[in-house]
Amino acid sequence: MAGMTTRRIAAAWRWFTDFRRTRPFWGGLWLMLGGWAVMRLTVAPIEVVLSAGGSGIAGYLLGGGMIGLALLAWFSPSQRMVCGVLGTAFAVAAFIASNLGGFLVGTLLGVLGGTMIFGWGPKRPRREERTAADAAKGTAPEGTDVESPVGAVA
Repeated sequence: MAGMTTRRIAAAWRWFTDFRRTRPFWGGLWLMLGGWAVMRLTVAPIEVVLSAGGSGIAGYLLGGGMIGLALLAWFSPSQRMVCGVLGTAFAVAAFIASNLGGFLVGTLLGVLGGTMIFGWGPKRPRREERTAADAAKGTAPEGTDVESPVGAVA
């Protein structure tokens, strides 16, 4: 019983590690926390904000947009540049439109997260994985000598 639980935990940790390695995880996390700070520090309840009109709802729209863009960057990494630029723009707009962007905390976290998302690139395979894949294909990394297969035509 304990061995099965340990294996499940190890498998879950491997899945989470693979998830983190193949997505802009940390940038998305910072952008999401920034959006939460902008929404949380809007201070007024949603009923009061809705009665105030368009200017009162800016914190909820911008903070929610930041959270949505962070989730989009996590689950669609190919859209990372759009998410990073828009997330940073939403964070800067929140500075102007919503209590100094969650009293500057939300804006700073949002700008940090947006720029990390924009700058993220797909992780290269580890050296062991590359050499094993190259050996399986019959190619080798640059700078190494490999004998050509028998009967291969040059």
